[in-house]
Amino acid sequence: MSAAELPDQVRSPLTLAVYQCQSRPLDVAANLERMERVAGQARTRGAEVVLFPEMFVTGYSIGASAVRALAQSSEGAYRHAVAQIARSVGIAIVFGYPERDSTDRVFNAAQWIDGKGEVVLNYRKTHLYGALDRSQFSAGVADPSNLQLGELNGWKMGLLICYDIEFPENTRRLALAGADCVLVPTANMDRYDFVPDTLVPTRAFENQMVVAYANYCGPEGSLRYGGLSSIVDALGRPLAKAKRDETLLVAVLQPAELNDARLQQTHLQEMRAYMLGSAMNQ
Repeated sequence: MSAAELPDQVRSPLTLAVYQCQSRPLDVAANLERMERVAGQARTRGAEVVLFPEMFVTGYSIGASAVRALAQSSEGAYRHAVAQIARSVGIAIVFGYPERDSTDRVFNAAQWIDGKGEVVLNYRKTHLYGALDRSQFSAGVADPSNLQLGELNGWKMGLLICYDIEFPENTRRLALAGADCVLVPTANMDRYDFVPDTLVPTRAFENQMVVAYANYCGPEGSLRYGGLSSIVDALGRPLAKAKRDETLLVAVLQPAELNDARLQQTHLQEMRAYMLGSAMNQ
C-alpha cells in the first residue's frame, strides 16, 4: 500500500498545545483566568487546540464533598465559561472537570469545545485509580456513547483520562474506530514516571496514532505530580516533552508523518480476525 492509498487525504497540518502546570485546587475563577491566558499564548504560537490536565477547573485531589459541591452538568457554567474563552481566543480547548449527571452521579470528565464554542465531545473516565478516585467519582461506561471521535483539520481524535491510557484496550478501541490522535488529560504522580516515559509512547506506537498527555507538576495536598507531559508521534517518538515544571508544549502534527508511520508499522492491518472481534467485545 502506498501513502497515496491511505484514507487520510482530507487531513491538513494540525498545531496542538499541551499545558503542564501546578494544580490550583478549589479556585475555579483563577483556573478559568489561567485557561484564558494560556489559550491566548497557545494561539499566539499557532495552536488550534490546547489540552489541559485532569480536573483542571477545580483541582483533582479535593475530596468527595468538594467534588460533589463543585460538580456541574456537561451543559453547566463551566461549559459556557470555557466556550466564551474558546470563541474569544479562536482555539479549541480540552479540559477536565467534575460532571454531574441527571441521576446525581458525579464523573471525572473531560470536554472538548471547539473554537466556535460548541461541544465536540464529553468523555467520562472509565478506569478509576485508587481509593481517592473511587471516593470522588462514579466510573464512566466503556460503550460507544462514551468513546466517540471528534474531528479537527481532518484529524479524528478521541479522549481518555489518566489511568485509562494504561489499559491497552482503550486506545485500541479508539484506533479501530479510526482515531488518528488521542488527547489525555491526567494527574499522574511522580512515582509513576513509567507511564509517561514508556506506556504513552507504547500506546502511540502499537496503534499508529498520536498521543497527547497533559499532566500536573508539583504538589497538591498529599500528592506530588510528576510532570513529563508530552506529544508523541505515531511511531512513539516525542514531538515535544516537558520536564517537571510549568510548560506549554506545542507541536505540529503532519499528515505525511502519520502516513509514514502507518506504512512502517502495520499492527492494526495485521491483527488476526479473532483478536479483532475480541478487542471490540471487551
